[in-house]
Amino acid sequence: MSKKSRKLIRAAAVEPVAPAAQVALDPEPAAEPVEPEREFYFVPAFEPVEVDEKELHDQIKQWRHGRATRTLGQVLSDGYIALFAVVLLGAMLGNVLVQAQSGAAACTTTECGVARLMMPTAMVLAGYALTLSAGRLFGPVLASAAEGFWLMDAPLRRRRLLRARLVLPVVLAGVLTAALTALVAALSGMDAVGLGLWTAAAGAGSAALMALAGAEQAIERTTGVRSVLWLFGIGTLAVLLLVVSIAAGWVPASIAASAETVRWAVVGLLAAAVAGLVLWLSLALRRLERIRRARLLSGGSLVAGMQGAMFALDFGLIRDILVEREAAARGHVRPVRGRGLGVWALVWRDLQRLGRFPKPWIGLAVSLVVPYAADALRMSQLNPLVSGLALFIALVPFLGSLRVLTRSGGMARSLPFKTSTLRSAAMLVPAGLALLWAVLVTPAFIGIAQTGADRSVVGGLTTALVTGLAGVLGGVRWVTAKQPDFGVPMMATPGGAMPPTLMFNLLRGIDVVAVVTAPLIMGAPATWSLGIALVVFVLLRGTFNMDELKAEQEALKREQQTQAREKIRVTRSTR
Repeated sequence: MSKKSRKLIRAAAVEPVAPAAQVALDPEPAAEPVEPEREFYFVPAFEPVEVDEKELHDQIKQWRHGRATRTLGQVLSDGYIALFAVVLLGAMLGNVLVQAQSGAAACTTTECGVARLMMPTAMVLAGYALTLSAGRLFGPVLASAAEGFWLMDAPLRRRRLLRARLVLPVVLAGVLTAALTALVAALSGMDAVGLGLWTAAAGAGSAALMALAGAEQAIERTTGVRSVLWLFGIGTLAVLLLVVSIAAGWVPASIAASAETVRWAVVGLLAAAVAGLVLWLSLALRRLERIRRARLLSGGSLVAGMQGAMFALDFGLIRDILVEREAAARGHVRPVRGRGLGVWALVWRDLQRLGRFPKPWIGLAVSLVVPYAADALRMSQLNPLVSGLALFIALVPFLGSLRVLTRSGGMARSLPFKTSTLRSAAMLVPAGLALLWAVLVTPAFIGIAQTGADRSVVGGLTTALVTGLAGVLGGVRWVTAKQPDFGVPMMATPGGAMPPTLMFNLLRGIDVVAVVTAPLIMGAPATWSLGIALVVFVLLRGTFNMDELKAEQEALKREQQTQAREKIRVTRSTR
């Protein structure tokens, strides 16, 4: 309110004073002034009412749980399906573990023993890196937009409201990492004592690192978390390289630590993880009052967007959301001028991105280790499939221009090229990277380990080229896949109505890699895989794009109708 308005209010409330001459002539008392009606009031400074956070939390829980939309029969039906799926998958997993243990019993060499010891260690370090990545990306403490609108502005103690939201990610991180580590340790043939130690170290360490991310979130500091993340990532890669080097004979097995030494090191890691969990979790709980609302809502909005993409099983949309978030965090970049004419200008832009955004090179470098590790672990028969999947994941970030041209139809139509030409130009740089990858991993397909593959030089090079083709075609399939069409007739599933193409979204890219590498896995000649790869390339290139063919047919039909009207036009007489 302005000062002038306040002065007017005070002046209206004060009794007016009559002049002296008027008072002497008029003996009657002056009429009492009437206070004008106010249209606004000052808010009184009342003390805020103290609110119990536990009662408020219970009311929110009762509001949500008291409006269930499923009957008891539907809940029992869903529970039966879930229990049957768990029993079936558990039986399949148990059979795989038994076969892995029996196969590991024949592993008596020193190199194989070192590989069995180091693979769970690499999984522990990789789990630590993934935990820090997820914690740094989402928060880990977060709140939805509705909660941030009214709940976080209330005079409440945030610690009691956010305590469960901190403990839940910590527990989930520990349980998931422990389960994955236990699976890898069991598949590598580790004994029960070692399996328990590695599993406990993985779970406690991941929980501690998630608590560290929560403590750093309150003070909005990311340098320490990023440094530890890079440390564990480099450690994972170093352990995998050590396994490959020992299996290939480049490094003697005696240089590696003994099993007892590694086991005591894991025990020390477990003790440090427990101490770190207690310290960082208590520190994160004390700092919950300092978390800003904007920091809480950023993670909540990211989760909401990713949930919408998960309903459509569109992992490409999830990656688009993450890329947009990273670009917004970066803020701005220095523009660089392009070169070339025609489609070569697009190719030059892809070459410029290789230097401007070097982060995808990390994934490509890690994928180089996968063929050597598979050969060292006596998985030479499945090496094309496993390595092709790793290359497919690593090449997806290099297909950004193809993703934009596929999803932005207006931009693609604004360029004077056909869809097949644009896709071929966008695939050129990733195909070159796949060729370079195939040359670098050829020794792994020839066989560098004593118990690995045994192929000739030509056979190893051909297998590497087929695997590289499978990886790049899988990436193109994943990027160019269309969104599910909800206008077509639906399929009745236990989860509700579903478009027929929606269930195949989980397999896109993987199906191409499996189809191209299937002849190699079954022992057929590599020419079969090359023929399948050629057919897949023609289909993915868009040579027979039905939308373009339909548009060309309509344009040709309109042109023919125009010519027909011109022919039947009659010239009238001028008389």
